[in-house]
Amino acid sequence: MNKTNPHRWRILLTPFTWLYGMVIWIRNTLYDNGIFKSTGFNLPIISVGNITVGGTGKTPHVEYLINLLEAEFQVATLSRGYKRKTRDFRMASTSSTAKEIGDEPMQIKKRFPGTSVAVDRHRVRGVDRLVKQDPPIEVIILDDAFQHRSIKAGLSILLVDFTRPLDHDRMLPAGWLREPAINSNRAHIILVTRTPENIKPIEMREYVNRFRLSLGQHLYFSTMRYGELVPVFPDSAQRDAEWFKEMGAAVLVVSGIANPLPLREYAHRISTRVSELTYPDHHRYSSRDMDRISSQFKKLGSEGKEVLVLTTEKDAMRLREFNPDQPLKDAFHAVRIYVHFLNEDNEEFDQHIKNYVNSNKRSSILYQGED
Repeated sequence: MNKTNPHRWRILLTPFTWLYGMVIWIRNTLYDNGIFKSTGFNLPIISVGNITVGGTGKTPHVEYLINLLEAEFQVATLSRGYKRKTRDFRMASTSSTAKEIGDEPMQIKKRFPGTSVAVDRHRVRGVDRLVKQDPPIEVIILDDAFQHRSIKAGLSILLVDFTRPLDHDRMLPAGWLREPAINSNRAHIILVTRTPENIKPIEMREYVNRFRLSLGQHLYFSTMRYGELVPVFPDSAQRDAEWFKEMGAAVLVVSGIANPLPLREYAHRISTRVSELTYPDHHRYSSRDMDRISSQFKKLGSEGKEVLVLTTEKDAMRLREFNPDQPLKDAFHAVRIYVHFLNEDNEEFDQHIKNYVNSNKRSSILYQGED
């Protein structure tokens, strides 16, 4: 393929980008001027979202917030349940499937069974149903909701991937931006995710200067750290990364996520023999896919050595719908991802979140009505 083709496509798509940008500008103007209604609710609502298409680490950051708040508050999450087969409001249970509620809500419910996890394509209706739950919900986290202005979130967190700076991108369809980069000024907190841990202070300052933060906005840098391996299938052997290293195992990476590069790099920390099967983000695995995975697994293990089949927790939610042979089950593990704040900024960030929730909970004398 000619290397100039991507640039040619951008030129061809530019008129559509202008048209799309005009539609987004009109929509936001109508919300800004109160012509389109934003509904407020009498409890703290935290919106977590992004401007770009593709993964920025929303689910790990939502999980970070749940872990921060669940000991003190009755927490609920609400998302649309991307690529689920249902369309109505659903409350997740530990027996829910990815087809019913989507892979990310299922992952959250499995990891935090005490948290209320709901999905609804209509966010206002979803929140309205959640506030009627018993015991009463005290804080709602809206997943992937930066563009959903029909709800007036009291605290908006915008995630930006360090490797995909907003000022170097274009709007859809010529680029990956859902709306202009300047609209990041709607966020109360900006989190720059997937930041290299060895970043220099001067690089951080240069990155911060790109945003031209408004008064009251806060910006933090976070990165992703890999944790323990967890079996994909409940009735399988649990082994850690050190066990696979000691056994000289090969690694087969299976992923259907937006950016598989970090998972690939993690696999190379375990073994020098790494194979990979990649699929589109939120890919719905089929029996044919499982046959392909099984075939590759047997091929790697033909020399009599162990094989780790490595995937993400999000993929695991979809893969659990199958019942492969026991050796493949025992080999299949997902690696957990944790958010880590740079510069020890987690203390300031945590306090910011807790202050907002405490000041806006239903029992607070400071609460004035709508978020």
